[in-house]
Amino acid sequence: MSGGTKVYKWLLGNFYNVNSLIYGMCFVCVCMQAIQGNDITVKSYKVESRITSRFAHTTVKSSVVNSGANAQSIGFNVQIPKRAFINNFTMNVNGITFVGSVKEKTVARNLYAQARARGKAAGIVRTNSQAMETFRTEVHVPPGSKVEFELHYQEMMQRKLGVYQHTLHLQPGRLVPLLQVDVYIFEPKGIKFVTASNTLGEHLSELTKITHTKEKAHIVFKPTLQQQRKCENCTESSVDGEFTVMYDVERESNAGELQVSDGHFVQFFAPSDLSPLSKNIVFVIDVSGSMWGLKMKQTVEAMKAILDDLSMDDYFSIIDFNHNVRCWNEDLVQASSIQANEAKKYIQSIKPNGGTNINEALLRAVQMLVRASNQGLTDPRSVSMIILVSDGDPTVGEIKLNTIQKNVKRVMTEEFSLYSLGIGFDVDFDFLERIAMDNRGIAQRINANHDAADQLKTFYSQVSSPLLRTISINFPENAVNNVTQNRFDKFFHGSELIVAGKLQPSDFTTLQSITTASANMDLNIQTEADIHGLDSVLSTHQHSFTGFARQMWAYITVNQLLAERSLASTANKKRRITQRIMALAVEHQFVTPFTAMLVEGHDQGRAERLIADSPRDSRHGCCSGTKSKQLVERKLPEYSFMLCLFYLPHPFEFNVVENDPHFIIHLPKSNMDICFNIDSKPGHILNLISDPGTGVTINGQLVGSKKMKNNKIDTYFGTISIYSKTHGVQAVVGTNRIDLMEGRNNHSFSWGATAELVLNRYQKTNVLQQTLQIWEAVTISVMVLLHRVWKKHPIQVDFLGIYMSNANKYSTQVHGLIGQFAKEPEVKLYGVHEGADPKKKEATMEVKGNKLAVTRGWQKDYRRDKKRGSDVYCWFIHNSGKGFIDGSYTSYILPQLDSFLTSI
Repeated sequence: MSGGTKVYKWLLGNFYNVNSLIYGMCFVCVCMQAIQGNDITVKSYKVESRITSRFAHTTVKSSVVNSGANAQSIGFNVQIPKRAFINNFTMNVNGITFVGSVKEKTVARNLYAQARARGKAAGIVRTNSQAMETFRTEVHVPPGSKVEFELHYQEMMQRKLGVYQHTLHLQPGRLVPLLQVDVYIFEPKGIKFVTASNTLGEHLSELTKITHTKEKAHIVFKPTLQQQRKCENCTESSVDGEFTVMYDVERESNAGELQVSDGHFVQFFAPSDLSPLSKNIVFVIDVSGSMWGLKMKQTVEAMKAILDDLSMDDYFSIIDFNHNVRCWNEDLVQASSIQANEAKKYIQSIKPNGGTNINEALLRAVQMLVRASNQGLTDPRSVSMIILVSDGDPTVGEIKLNTIQKNVKRVMTEEFSLYSLGIGFDVDFDFLERIAMDNRGIAQRINANHDAADQLKTFYSQVSSPLLRTISINFPENAVNNVTQNRFDKFFHGSELIVAGKLQPSDFTTLQSITTASANMDLNIQTEADIHGLDSVLSTHQHSFTGFARQMWAYITVNQLLAERSLASTANKKRRITQRIMALAVEHQFVTPFTAMLVEGHDQGRAERLIADSPRDSRHGCCSGTKSKQLVERKLPEYSFMLCLFYLPHPFEFNVVENDPHFIIHLPKSNMDICFNIDSKPGHILNLISDPGTGVTINGQLVGSKKMKNNKIDTYFGTISIYSKTHGVQAVVGTNRIDLMEGRNNHSFSWGATAELVLNRYQKTNVLQQTLQIWEAVTISVMVLLHRVWKKHPIQVDFLGIYMSNANKYSTQVHGLIGQFAKEPEVKLYGVHEGADPKKKEATMEVKGNKLAVTRGWQKDYRRDKKRGSDVYCWFIHNSGKGFIDGSYTSYILPQLDSFLTSI
C-alpha cells in the first residue's frame, strides 16, 4: 500500500432488482481530481469562460505527461454545473487528435461499436450531485506520452436575488506550473458590479484580479506554484474548491433589454421599483420520523426566520404531516406578529415520528387556499402558493407518485403555485420537481447539513417578493418564429424572465416587443432593438461569444422540451418530444440524455473512435464477463477503490432481514437459525449494526403497507443506510434509487445503473477481473435485494431485504439488532414437542439468562431464488425478539439514518 493512502476496508455488495433480474453493478471509485494517474506531470491547467449577455461558454484545458516508467491510465475529470451542456471535447495523444461531434445516441453507439475493436478507447460519464455533474474521461498511454485534454460546455446564467453567479470547480489534485482561470464578461447595456470569491482558503482569496469597464470585465486567478502549496514545503496543492464570479447588469428601464444577433433575438425582462404583491402561503412540512434531529432543527430555525419576514398584508397557515395530517390553523390567518409568534411556538413543539402522507397533506393545503379565495379573504391581485418541505418518499395513504401528481394537478387552480424543497439525498427529487413544474412552481434540493436552514431561507427569499402576475412578452407575428415560452405565471424580485426566438427574413431594421403584466396596476411596456447593431459590436470584442443568441435560444428550447417531456402523459407525446430534442441537440452540439458525443481521430489512416455518453446505458451490468467493458474499453488506473455490487457465490452464512421485517440470525457454533419479527411503526429507523470501533453503522427505515391487513399495518424496510464515519462515506439505498455520498461528492443512481464514481484511493490491480480478490480485500459486506411488487397491489409496497455475512469483522464494541450477535450467545434448546399447529413444533430456549417459549417455523431467503425464495427453518422468538435481543426493540430506534446507538 502506498504511504499515506487512505484505505476503505468495507464493501457494499450485491444490490439486486429481484423482478427485473438485473444481476449487479459496479462503482469504480478513484480519487476525485481533475488529473488522475500515478507518476504523471501536469504541465498546465487552464479554465476560460466567456460570458456574453448572460450566456457562458467555458473551456477547460490541461496538458499532461506520463513521466512514469510504465504504461498507465491518465484520467481527466471536470465538475460542471447541472444545467450546463457539454458541447465539445478534444484530446491529443502523442500527436493523434480526437475531435468530438454530437450525434443521436443510437447513431453514436453504432459508429463506436464498428471501430471499438481497433484500439484503445476512453469513456465519459456524468454522475449526479446536488449542483454539479462530473465529466470523466480516461486514456491508457505508454511511458513518456503527452496528452492534451480540452472540454467545452455552455450554460445560461440565472439571475437570483439580483445576482448572476458563475461557479467553476477547481481541483487539479496536484501542483501545476501553469494554473490559470480567466473569466471574460461582456454585457452590451453595461455591468453594474462584479465580484469574485472562492473557497480555496484565505491565502488564495487575495490573488484574484478584476478589471472592469462599463461593458466589459476580466477576472483572473493565477496562483504561482509556491502559492498553490498547502504549506511552505508541502508537495500537496491547496487548490481544491469553488471559484465564483457574481455580477449584475445595468437596466435603463422596466421595459427590459431586447438583443438581436446572428438571426436570433433574446428579450431580458427584470423590472424593479415595483411594490411587492401580497402573498397567501401554506407551508406544508414533513414531520415523519426521518426528519428527527438536525433536519427538523434546521427546518424550525428557517421557519422562524421566514415567519418573521412575512408582512401584515400576507396570509398564511402551516400544515405538518407524518402518517397523519395536522393544521396549525384550519384557515389562512393574517401574518400579524401575534400570529407569527403563535406559529413559531407550534413548529418548535413538533416531535417528528411516523410515516409520510404527502398526498393528503398537499390536498389539504389546496383546499385551504380554495376556501380562502371563495370566502373573499385574499386580495384578487395577491399571489397564492404552497411550499412543501419533505425528506422522503410517501409511505402512508396514497403512495403512487403518479397518482399523487394527478390528484394535486386536478384540484390546483391556475392562480396557485407549488414549490418543493427536498431535504437530503434519500428524497425522490425527480418527483418533487415534476409535481412543482406541473403546478407552476420549481423544486430545489437542500443539503441535509448544518447550513440547511440558510439554504431554506435563501430559497424562500427568491419567492418571497412577487412583483408581477400573468406576464406575457409578445413580438410581431410576421417578424419572428420558434419563440420560447413567453407567458409566465409570476415574476419575483431579483429574478429575470428570458424569451428567445428566431427572426423571420424581412426588410425590418428593428424588432419590437410588447410586455403586459398584472401588478397593483396593469402594465403595458414596449421596447425595440436594432437588428444589425449588436453583431457589429460583438465583432470588435476579442473575448465575446459571437454565437450567444443562437446557442441561448437552443439552450432554452432544449431545456423546456426536457421539462415538457417529463410531464408528457403518453408514450407518443414523449416520442415526438424526444425527436425534437435530438434534432436540436445535434444541430447545436449539446450532449443530452438522448445524444452522445462521438470522438474520432486518425493515426496513419486508421480511425479510432471514443464515445461520450450522458448517461451510460443502465440496462447492462459491468461485473461479469464482457459486460464490464460495455460502451468503453480501457484499463483501470492502478490505484482505485472498488465499490462493486454483484453476486458472489461463497460458503459464508448470512444474517438476514426480509419482509415484515423478519430477522434471521445464524448462530454458527450452535448450527442454529433464530428468527424474530420487529413490530414497529412506519418511519421508524432501526439500528442493525452500530460499531464505534470500525466507525460503521447500518440502519434501516420502515415503510408501511398501503392498507391494514388483519387490523395491522405491515412494515418493511424502504431505506437502508450504510455509513462509515471514519471515512465520511454513506450509501443510502431506497426502492427507487441508490445514493452515495462522500463530503461534497454526492451521486444518485437508479437500480441497475452502471456508474463510475470518484471517492478515494485503494491499491488494487485487475479489480474487475477477479471478484474474489475484491471480496478478500474487505472486512464488512452487505447485500441488499430490491423486491418490486405489482404497482396496483392493494396492500403491498416495494421493499428491501438485507443480508450480512457472518464472516464480517467488527470491533469488540459492535452492537445493534444484528451486530450484538457477532459475539455468539450460548443457546440451549430442550422440551421439543408438538404444537397447536402440527407443522410447527414448540420448545423452550435458554439464552442470555432468559427462558423463552419458541416455535419452529420458516422464513424466506431470496439470494438464490429471487422470485419465490427458499425456506430457512428457524426457531421463532415471539414479542419482537424480547429476551433474545438485549433490552427492548424500542432501544434500537434511532433519529437519523447515520446515527449510532448510544446505549441499550
